[in-house]
Amino acid sequence: MQVEKSTFQFLNELKENNNREWFAEHKNRYTKAQKNAKNVFAQIHKNLEKHDLIEKSKMMRIYRDVRFSNDKTPYKPHFANSFSRLGAALRGGYFIRIKPGESMLAGGFWEPNKEDLFRIRKEIEQDASEIRGILKDENYIKHFRGKFESFGELKTAPRGFDKEHPDVDLLRKKGFIAVKNFTDNEVLSLDFTELVDESYQALRPFFYLFSDILTTNLNGESIL
Repeated sequence: MQVEKSTFQFLNELKENNNREWFAEHKNRYTKAQKNAKNVFAQIHKNLEKHDLIEKSKMMRIYRDVRFSNDKTPYKPHFANSFSRLGAALRGGYFIRIKPGESMLAGGFWEPNKEDLFRIRKEIEQDASEIRGILKDENYIKHFRGKFESFGELKTAPRGFDKEHPDVDLLRKKGFIAVKNFTDNEVLSLDFTELVDESYQALRPFFYLFSDILTTNLNGESIL
């Protein structure tokens, strides 16, 4: 299963004609492109289930909620899907976006709730060596450049944490996300779903560690 060139063509044209009239005139093309993307996401899901337990797969709607946005264009010129891991013990989630020129995948902890974020920060405060070890792992570096992305960071250490802590760069993060970008040629290649799965498998040590952190207290005792 691969992303078809016609799907990319539709998304490119939608970006240039992001209005309801054009979309209505090309609804049949949208339906075909959506089906192609859905099939690709289904294959990615199938691959994931060979090595992880997935509770839910969700394809994002193409329609934008413009009520509270300055951008009033009604459609997202991309297709995206998320995959949630199964149960309280398996933490972390997967994400994939197909968008000409901006295709990417991500995995991790986008917006952890305040309890989870505090627990991660306390782990960093106590001993960040295992987390640093993930960032130095050769396979993680190969796929994710040896870094965590974060949708927002504090300017200094969070309240109650030492501003001079040696790992303050990690303490400042509001989320912990691994991101990999894909070229258009990679997305349109026959082995795209395999490339995605290789990157998802490279997330496993990251997910194992953070799952362990978020299901234990600072003494390593289970809280489940």
